[in-house]
Amino acid sequence: MTPTLTALLCLGLSLGPRTHVQAGPLPKPTLWAEPGPVISQGSPVTIWCQGNPEAQGYRLDKEGSPEPRDTQNPLEPRSKARFFIPSMTERHAGRYHCYYRSSAGWSEPSNPLELVVTGVSRKPSLLTLQGPVVAPGETLTLQCGSDVGYDRFALYKDGQRDFLQHPGRQPQAGLSQANFTLGTVRRSHGGQYRCYGAHNLSSEWSAPSDPLDILIAGQFYDTVSLSVQPGPTVASGENVTLLCQSWGQSDTFLLTKEGAAHPPLRLRSKYRAHKYQAEFHMSPVTSAHTGTYRCYSSLRSNPHLLSLPSDPLELVVSGPSGGSSPPPTGPPSTPASHPQDYTVENLIRMGVAGLVLVVLGILLFEAQHSQRSPQDAASR
Repeated sequence: MTPTLTALLCLGLSLGPRTHVQAGPLPKPTLWAEPGPVISQGSPVTIWCQGNPEAQGYRLDKEGSPEPRDTQNPLEPRSKARFFIPSMTERHAGRYHCYYRSSAGWSEPSNPLELVVTGVSRKPSLLTLQGPVVAPGETLTLQCGSDVGYDRFALYKDGQRDFLQHPGRQPQAGLSQANFTLGTVRRSHGGQYRCYGAHNLSSEWSAPSDPLDILIAGQFYDTVSLSVQPGPTVASGENVTLLCQSWGQSDTFLLTKEGAAHPPLRLRSKYRAHKYQAEFHMSPVTSAHTGTYRCYSSLRSNPHLLSLPSDPLELVVSGPSGGSSPPPTGPPSTPASHPQDYTVENLIRMGVAGLVLVVLGILLFEAQHSQRSPQDAASR
């Protein structure tokens, strides 16, 4: 036997289309990917297989692949091996298992790792049915949907190794969606989520949805107050400032509006007059700003965990709801949007008044003339 062949056999590398690995009595290793199992096209990924310190070699297999897979010598202290993919493609997507070998033989296979490549089709949308700020005890449900007829959807939370998958359903023709009910809200639910769509059982997924931040309220005590200037009742077109203040340490303030679909507004706090505060300016306001507002504080160490909320503040804006153009900024009695209309009206009024004066003058002249006529006749 040649030295080269001996070395290849020691590494467990297949010389044929596939090497059969005989599962032995050794416990199964752990398999994971960094930065995670969901990788965008062209990005690098590292697959780790961890066995035990007696391991002499590691092997990585991909399900359904006729090609021989990679083998690696263990890294010191020999308990794990590293498999690197410099650029993720559709060819690398699929389910993987790893094994390690010792003097006792080959280990049991690891649990499967599904490596997914994303960005091969249009991204879906992700929203929460409860709003982005939730409290412990509520039921958290995230909905992933698309106008592409995806057969299944996957939900992925940043920083986690695993993802959830649900079959897609079609509420109406041309649309597909899936609801992910995550159960009763806990502290661990806080974080950033994305969802993906896929067809059938493929490991090639769509581009990710826009990220959705789930914020958990009431996770630490802080006295937060919310006030408004010039007051809670204003006219459309005025400038309004909502002021969040806190007596405790705060890195960021978040302003929410009850029933709003958009995420909360965020501002970094500033320390003034022995308080942390942030000013949210709304200018000019329309009746669309009418609603109930609350303020929260958060810390830089975990921005998805929020304080107890401030007391609710009801803002009432009178006037028409705003459209694509800003509302008028002048007083309601003299709006600046139609100055020419008022000029024409004033000219008409002046013309009518002048005509009335002329008619009255003629009538007065005729009355005086008729009184003088009999007197002239008598004097004759």
